[in-house]
Amino acid sequence: MNVHMEYYVVLVFDHSVGRLVELREFGSDEERAVQAYAEVEAQHDSMTMEVVLIGSDSLATVKQTHANYFEAERPTSKYLAGI
Repeated sequence: MNVHMEYYVVLVFDHSVGRLVELREFGSDEERAVQAYAEVEAQHDSMTMEVVLIGSDSLATVKQTHANYFEAERPTSKYLAGI
């Protein structure tokens, strides 16, 4: 299977609060995505901030393959709320 990386995204995850705090989309502009990644990485030199650059075919795929970054977006079951 050959997946074309036609969609680039930079994610910033704050481990101190346990959620995604920034999502930057670049479409197929790989050069701009890499440049933005370097800039954002330089801004967030904290040990609690994680900056990642992901290449994929779509945001939907990124949300599926890197679901741990998007956990806060998922609704919590009413049965598990408050646990």
